[in-house]
Amino acid sequence: MRAALAGLASLTLALAGCTASGKDGPEPAKNFSPGADGIGDPYFPKYGNGGYDVAGYDLNLRYDPAKGHLSGTATITATATQDLSRFDFDLAHLTTAEVTVDGRAATAKQDGNELVITPAAGIVNGKPFTVVIDYAGTPAQIANKTLGDGGWLRSDTGAVALGQPESASSWFPVNDHPADKATFKLAMTVPDGVEALSIGVPGPTSTADGWTTWRWTENSPLASYLSTVVIGQYRVTTSTHDGKPMVTAVPASMAADSDAAKSIGRTGEIADFLATKFGPYPFDAYGGIVVDDTRIRYALETQSRPAYGRAFFQNGENDTVVAHELAHQWFGDSVALEKWQDIWLNEGFATYAEWLWQEHDENLPVRESFERTYNSFDFAQAPGDPGVAKLFGGAVYDRGGMTVYALRRKIGDEAFGKLLTTWTSEHRDGNADTADMIKLAERLSGQDLGKFFQDWLYGTSKPTY
Repeated sequence: MRAALAGLASLTLALAGCTASGKDGPEPAKNFSPGADGIGDPYFPKYGNGGYDVAGYDLNLRYDPAKGHLSGTATITATATQDLSRFDFDLAHLTTAEVTVDGRAATAKQDGNELVITPAAGIVNGKPFTVVIDYAGTPAQIANKTLGDGGWLRSDTGAVALGQPESASSWFPVNDHPADKATFKLAMTVPDGVEALSIGVPGPTSTADGWTTWRWTENSPLASYLSTVVIGQYRVTTSTHDGKPMVTAVPASMAADSDAAKSIGRTGEIADFLATKFGPYPFDAYGGIVVDDTRIRYALETQSRPAYGRAFFQNGENDTVVAHELAHQWFGDSVALEKWQDIWLNEGFATYAEWLWQEHDENLPVRESFERTYNSFDFAQAPGDPGVAKLFGGAVYDRGGMTVYALRRKIGDEAFGKLLTTWTSEHRDGNADTADMIKLAERLSGQDLGKFFQDWLYGTSKPTY
């Protein structure tokens, strides 16, 4: 990343009336400075950026699968969180043609995977502003140290943009960290006969000159890695569930009654069950997409419409993975992370949700799922601070799930039931961390839980329960 060196611009705003101090005269000059080139996450200090808060992304894009070429415009609305002389977006492999800030031409420079934008004038702290970026190029993957290469993956028939902890910056300019959640709108134009699937509520499609535009809108703020676009040949099923649109899709190469189609066909049923535990479903749409790409060896909780690698269904139906990703709609999507270290809050509760679903659907008690895991697990691995290399390791999932069940045993079913619904209602559409969870559990139970969480999240020996 570039060094944080920049000259300071100043701007004096003359006021006809009184200043904030109540005295006549000009307001003191403001010292504008660059926003940070990273949001400061302890694990990924250069992910995201500082100096502003994004409200929404509105993307109008066109993709040619034959050439692997992406082009279009991103309109980004944001608010300055400091007196801002310049700011960055995360953007990899793509080139900008023109950038404006509030309708005025701005200077843009690519610095590695950072797009550095200098507006014509400083932006005052607290002021909303709009950035319009025309860009194009051949999108590609982003190498990271956790889940392998994520981001834009080109295929013979299309492409998919998917990955965690980062992926969005491979196909649009973004503040690529969960701490800055924003709404998302996509119009993706592709050749006729090709599907372009995404998240949120589907809009009308339109066709002209051999191209079709697919439209999607997610009005609930999301962490950037929860966006996706899947382009290719798919069997798309559109319906409604609980008055909301339900869109599911499986590769055209799969039969309409395949195990994958049957599994994601239970999305509404599973979501309804989880709502009895976690509170009302938090989004305006439902669905799921099975991705036909052997490089996608995982499932991801893309907001309102999870994506599943087809390998999950190679041995038959798999409702458990659907329950896991749908649980994330509450734990990880609606209530997102403040920092990546606390990933157990996402994966631990989703693992516990698997056990709940198996109890409901297969008569396998949650206690048995817990004890089977407890008796075989290596407790030298701790989920509360797993480190970058083990961000998606077994401790985060299995010991995270055990921590959730052990907490239920510790504080009792009544307090635990209140904890689940209070967490998802008090932090809905926002962010939270482990300290917030501990405070809530102590408030609802009336217990001091410091030692409990220390043992279960950070200890390296087997805790008792």
